[in-house]
Amino acid sequence: MVSSSTWLLVFFISTIIQPFFIHADLPGTWELLVPNAGIASMHTAVTHYNTVILLDRTNIGPTRKMLPKGHCRDDPNDRVLKRDCYAHSVEFDPTTNQIRPLTILTDTWCSSGQFLPDGTLLQTGGDLDGLKKIRKFAPCEPDKFCDWLELSDVELATGRWYSTNQILPDGSVIIVGGRAAHSVEYYPPKAAAPVQLPFLAEVEDNQMDNLYPYVHLLPNGHLFIFANNKAILYDYTTNTIIRDYPPLDGGPRNYPSAGSSVMLALDGDYSTAVIVVCGGAEYGAFIAKDTDTPAHGSCGRIVATDPEPVWVIEDMPFGRIMGDMVMLPTGEVLIINGAQAGSQGFEMASNPCLYPLLYKPNEPTGLRFMTLTPATIPRMYHATANLLPDGRILLAGSNPHYFYKYIAEFPTELRIEAFSPEYLSPDRANLRPVIEVIPETTPYGTNFDIVVSVPLSVVGIIEVNLASAPYATHSFSQGQRLVKLKVTSAVPEPDGVGKYRIGCIAPPDPKIAPPGYYMVFAVNQGVPSIARWVQLIVA
Repeated sequence: MVSSSTWLLVFFISTIIQPFFIHADLPGTWELLVPNAGIASMHTAVTHYNTVILLDRTNIGPTRKMLPKGHCRDDPNDRVLKRDCYAHSVEFDPTTNQIRPLTILTDTWCSSGQFLPDGTLLQTGGDLDGLKKIRKFAPCEPDKFCDWLELSDVELATGRWYSTNQILPDGSVIIVGGRAAHSVEYYPPKAAAPVQLPFLAEVEDNQMDNLYPYVHLLPNGHLFIFANNKAILYDYTTNTIIRDYPPLDGGPRNYPSAGSSVMLALDGDYSTAVIVVCGGAEYGAFIAKDTDTPAHGSCGRIVATDPEPVWVIEDMPFGRIMGDMVMLPTGEVLIINGAQAGSQGFEMASNPCLYPLLYKPNEPTGLRFMTLTPATIPRMYHATANLLPDGRILLAGSNPHYFYKYIAEFPTELRIEAFSPEYLSPDRANLRPVIEVIPETTPYGTNFDIVVSVPLSVVGIIEVNLASAPYATHSFSQGQRLVKLKVTSAVPEPDGVGKYRIGCIAPPDPKIAPPGYYMVFAVNQGVPSIARWVQLIVA
């Protein structure tokens, strides 16, 4: 029998505390950018022309965006449309909110991607006729025409469905794992056959919780690979496992159990790398197709470069699966999207997690999470989150159904939104710097200057931080990293009021930041500028 005091406590929480929490003014704002993008984005990436590429499956039937005349896809094996004149990929311009259809020919369902050093988006694998395909998208100015190119002279050595891509210091891309693929391979190809990685088979369970492994390039040049609940330090140059990390408590964390992971900002002498893995489904929820099994809210944090690494566990305010972890220009992490019950998969989750979280890595354990203004649009299976150059977070997709389904409890989502963290609030506008001068290319280890203007006087050091443009899919941003440059104090420019010159040192080598295009943010007292793109090159 429940005591009267217990009932009083429940009444107090449900009628006093919870409504206050829900309606309290929380940081961050939301805006609807596009009411109908035409497709639901399963994969999203931001190009160095400030455009955004959105991708879905090709065998999903009619979308709400037509291809240009003459660009139809003929596929006698397609179960829905033998002649498909609908777009399954689009280019979005956040400055104008315009949508342009793109032509994709083979199936990109649960594929992977990464930007190459020249800014071309590499896209690999998928399902059915896309299983071994390699595709490229060379971005262009928003008013020009560029489209997908499907390579005919090279293909993957093995089929890759649910694999992960990571650019390497030499500019090549390693492709890790996938369904029934316990191996790695490279683009450009380095061998005729894939390189076996038995670790991926060892961590595979009857739910296949080894899919979309979390792959992070550490500053020592080795790879941290996490799958299910275990991780290794992998020397890909010799195909050697250097270290087995301790298992992470809390059950499986990868697809379909749907956690997420980031490597925190690299700074100082760049010798320390910290990995965070958050959220996940209870083991067995996927097998049982139980949409009501609560997700867990634990996060594991480990210094991957420590001689004796251990996981430190902390708890989020909410249990969460399918959450996206986005590195912000400040070095903090936004955790957004997802659900609080079930697992990944079509119609396999419930109870959307509408509250984003801000993870503050420099705060003490137990004080690192801040709850932010909730969304109104559930974004669950096949949703994405990407950092834009203006500091906003782009939210796209969410389709918990095998085909497009617009009348459902959680319908196929075609709207595109942006979330603005507190650093973009109007009361901080006078702190926001503007990058006035910056080089277009920077060789490793070289000194260069940038000039910034600030509405108010500069106080102390302005950070200059490099942010990669990752490929976001299935709750993990492939290739995501943030590097804080070594900088000098801001010095006033003699011929410009409110302008300051800052000396910067580019990353010392490609292990810290692989070659390619990066968003460069100047950060003044926690407020980032609009980014300028800089290409890191080998001199």
